[in-house]
Amino acid sequence: MEQINKIARMQERAIQIHKKGLTIGLVPTMGYLHDGHLSLMREARRETDCVVVSIFVNPIQFGPSEDFAKYPRDIERDIGLAEQSGVDIIFNPAAKDMYPLRFRTIVDVPGLNNILCSANRPGHFQGVATVVCKLFNIVRPDFAYFGQKDAQQAVIIKRMAEDLNMGIRIRVLPIVREKDGLAMSSRNIYLSQQERRAALCLYNALKLAEKLALAGEKETRFITNQVEALIKSEPLAKLEYAAICNPVDLSYMETIEGEALLALAVKIGSTRLIDNTILKTI
Repeated sequence: MEQINKIARMQERAIQIHKKGLTIGLVPTMGYLHDGHLSLMREARRETDCVVVSIFVNPIQFGPSEDFAKYPRDIERDIGLAEQSGVDIIFNPAAKDMYPLRFRTIVDVPGLNNILCSANRPGHFQGVATVVCKLFNIVRPDFAYFGQKDAQQAVIIKRMAEDLNMGIRIRVLPIVREKDGLAMSSRNIYLSQQERRAALCLYNALKLAEKLALAGEKETRFITNQVEALIKSEPLAKLEYAAICNPVDLSYMETIEGEALLALAVKIGSTRLIDNTILKTI
């Protein structure tokens, strides 16, 4: 497995790979890999000729009071896991190279970046869209792989890629969960044992909503009221939002017709967790 940390070298390698008529699959990550990330790598391995995993903790998507400094990092561990998953290239650039002194350009996707998570994280998705756009320009993938757990991010990246005619196929794969249902996340490491147990309120709330929808309930206000009540019954949980929206454009829905995205953001202690599910009515 090749390790690259220079942007020019990664661009050069991408050109070489394409000249051979081979396809590139990119899995963008911030590192501290878990099975959710590895599932994306395995799918990229199945679908493409060359798998590139970027490991870059992106400073411009963190707010001033967020956890950039303490975000978990272990590059040697990540390299080992990526190699076991059949990755060909690890791209691990430095922040000073990704954002040099006179860097000014920001990618914005209006209408999708001022709701759900971004209501409490202003500028977050501008940072996400900007870094992913840069990674696409550097790695030049044919396919890019993202997890459904970050549903809003996936919608924004799809819109950006289509609007800017990037010619990249965006693949969004299912959430990978622990045995008890907790969605895998690099931030789960922050949770104490007591908080880890409390965090199951997210999964339990999603399952309750699924049950209500399958029983024929279509009124989103009723479902979100039930979801909010369940989460608020957990003393260690602080609900940020529970919203039901269109899975394509994230517009809020009053009634469920076909499919709807239920998205949650909850703080367990000081750790912010997100999760979601697709609701289907009979």
